[in-house]
Amino acid sequence: MYYIGAHTSIAGGLENALLEAQRLNATGLGMFTKNQRRWDAKPIEADEADRFTKVLQETGFKPDRILIHGSYLINLGNPDREKQRRSIGAIADELRRAERLGLKLVNTHPGSTLGLVSKEEGMKIVGRGIDEALDRSESAVLVIENTSGSGSNLGSTIEELAGIFEATRNHARLGFCLDTCHAHVAGYDLATIEGFEAVIARFDRLIGLEYLRGLHLNDALSESGSRRDRHASLGEGTIGWPTFEYIVQDCRFKRIPLVLETPDPSIWADEIAHLHALTFKNRTCEVYWPKRRDECSI
Repeated sequence: MYYIGAHTSIAGGLENALLEAQRLNATGLGMFTKNQRRWDAKPIEADEADRFTKVLQETGFKPDRILIHGSYLINLGNPDREKQRRSIGAIADELRRAERLGLKLVNTHPGSTLGLVSKEEGMKIVGRGIDEALDRSESAVLVIENTSGSGSNLGSTIEELAGIFEATRNHARLGFCLDTCHAHVAGYDLATIEGFEAVIARFDRLIGLEYLRGLHLNDALSESGSRRDRHASLGEGTIGWPTFEYIVQDCRFKRIPLVLETPDPSIWADEIAHLHALTFKNRTCEVYWPKRRDECSI
């Protein structure tokens, strides 16, 4: 099964993200566990966790189908040690909140050097921050998302993601999420299947496809290489439908969340339905993790 869904809202209760995903006929989803624009949040109370667990069981979503997104304020790359500690504490809290809900995947952006150190040093700072955050939690996997390449943000190239990977020691609890819009505007032209395959091949060579724990499926309003992070609905941007249709017929992406963050929630159900319809063209997949599309059973 392909885990296809959208980033749904927790307004009115954490469990509402699951219920909205169910209404969309999604098989996966993204969600927050707190206000993404604030540092602090009250702890998840027992009754709140119980409600979420009950709805989780009723809707049938499994922990590996849900990709939590961490706070937008987190900057693990901040060279100011005291300020970085606040981000480390915040991401550790995000990981523990996921564990409280019985979930396992927490997505975050790697952060920015703020122009104060080289990117090479920034990658080492992020790596140390990741390990500290993981040491302060128990089991959840931290998933690092690629960025659009604007300003001094880290993680816009596969090489920078690989540098962060190499700077960490706890690879067992580390993964990556590739955002198609971010990759496209960072300079990887995903408007062709060949361009998409080049990105996946490079990721596999430098990091390893087994560490890919999610994809954010977003079209892009801006051209490839523009470094402008502006999402578009699928097929309405500069990437186009063929790349997204290709992804959901490729069994390498069959067991990870494929989450839409497209800007028009009114058509999420249609986008998800279109993608799901294409998955029936690929009904089987080998039990091992295939490295190439031609290893898939189609």
